[in-house]
Amino acid sequence: MAIGTAAEGSGSGEARTIRIHLPETASDTVNRIVEILARRVREYSGARVVTTGEGELAVHLAIKPGVGAEGFTISDEPSGGIRIEGNDEPGLLFGVGKFLRDASYTETEFTPGTWRGTSVPKKQVRGIYFATHFLNYYHVCPIDEFTRYVEDLALWGLNTFSVWFDMHHFNGIDDPAAQAMLKRLRAILKTARELGLRTGLTTIADEGYANSPVEMRADWTAGHDGYTTPPGGHYHVELCPNKPGAIELELKWFRERFDAFKDIGIDYLWLWPYDQGGCTCSLCKPWGANGFLRIAEPVARLFREAFPNGKVVLSTWYFDHFTSGEWDGITEAFNKNPPDWVDHVLADDIGGVPRYVLAKGVPGGKPLVGFPEISMYGMNPWGGFGANPMPERFQRLWDEAGAKLGGGFPYSEGIYEDINKVLYARFYWDPEAKAADTVREYIAFYFSPLAVDEVSRAIAILERNHIHHVRDKDGRLHVQMESTEGADESFRLMCSADANLPQRARESWRWRILYLRAQIDSELRKSDGHIEGDAVSEAFAELTEIYHAQNAGDWVRPPR
Repeated sequence: MAIGTAAEGSGSGEARTIRIHLPETASDTVNRIVEILARRVREYSGARVVTTGEGELAVHLAIKPGVGAEGFTISDEPSGGIRIEGNDEPGLLFGVGKFLRDASYTETEFTPGTWRGTSVPKKQVRGIYFATHFLNYYHVCPIDEFTRYVEDLALWGLNTFSVWFDMHHFNGIDDPAAQAMLKRLRAILKTARELGLRTGLTTIADEGYANSPVEMRADWTAGHDGYTTPPGGHYHVELCPNKPGAIELELKWFRERFDAFKDIGIDYLWLWPYDQGGCTCSLCKPWGANGFLRIAEPVARLFREAFPNGKVVLSTWYFDHFTSGEWDGITEAFNKNPPDWVDHVLADDIGGVPRYVLAKGVPGGKPLVGFPEISMYGMNPWGGFGANPMPERFQRLWDEAGAKLGGGFPYSEGIYEDINKVLYARFYWDPEAKAADTVREYIAFYFSPLAVDEVSRAIAILERNHIHHVRDKDGRLHVQMESTEGADESFRLMCSADANLPQRARESWRWRILYLRAQIDSELRKSDGHIEGDAVSEAFAELTEIYHAQNAGDWVRPPR
């Protein structure tokens, strides 16, 4: 990555009108990128953007292969203006994202930044997984908000968006509620496609509908065959692949789902063992190295028939949590018969990449992708107290295992972990990127360069005070926090920054969820963790509105 300065006469000063010059032949994707660039500039600065006539600042967009897949170059035009050149369409989009983040904005003017150079991503798989369930944000927010959010994350360099059709809610694919969910998921993946990016479908290998045949259902009990605890999250409608007819029925259901996304296309199929899913019966034990593989292989081969260029991601989530022998078993199986139906192994846990993988490598020597848990750690309800930034934690986990990863898909339950998503987007693009620098870039772009120091200090305090768990204490809701040290100082810093923010930043949801988190922590310190008083009640009510969480499950809505 090269960094330079803007040349004199390059149009680097303030501008109220920006002229975008398109490539001679602009595809639908390029036009979509232009639309995003123009809309963001107007929203952030009020400057006018045109694609004909003259402008105070000329921005030339181009596609020129050569720097590396999905890379870009930003340079000065000899005749004046700035040139954003993508190696390909995704590279152009990511270059536009860098251009926007490097700029300065006032209510009427746009000033381009001085960064010049070439940047190419180091990790191929830079994804995000949207968990669309529990009536969380992704499940219920207006679809235009959701597609806008996909655009925002793509501008940070994410190139793959994965969704889950959670079957257990529905009585078959023709259930009207199932069709409504498929329509929603298709809209999200269609947005990724329109941006020239990749799509993913997350699935549980033995997942079932609410009305799955009782005689085919999986066992989920413990206390036998080495299972010390039952698989968490089991809905008791999953199938056992060793029951007669179960594999055939699963393949029918998978074929229906593949057909539902046939016109959009699926680039990555995830096959998941737990926490929903699994079977504890004697014939399937231990699930991760036995029953799971028995159903996963035919599903993977069916996927390859439907999407010949698709990649299969085999998850190992929660291996050896409910029983033992899964890691050793799958390693032995893959070493004996290397699986041609697996493209990537996903290995991650709440505490990072499992010790087994760090010590012994990936089963079968397959490329490793991560699944960083950015949503649930240390808070119950998840996101219920506002933003949950954890830059120090994720820097530590990245330093430990990042070099072994080919990328990954952070697990997201909502928008409250927006900063955490951006942290991983930067790690995947540039493994040498530092979390602290990413936080500062995030603050400068979304809020104000003048707020960087104060808000960075506040975020450091919020992370130290991260642990929050709601409990019933003496008949009242009580929040157990391991630490409240500096909570008042964090809120003071946020109030100070708030007073100097531009209106569009002060009113943005990103600012409000961060500000409200600091306010709630301060109020909880004063009340010794009791949820009481107008200030904290109003803060929870505002978060509920931002998340559209009025009817959400207890895990994903602020306390009431």
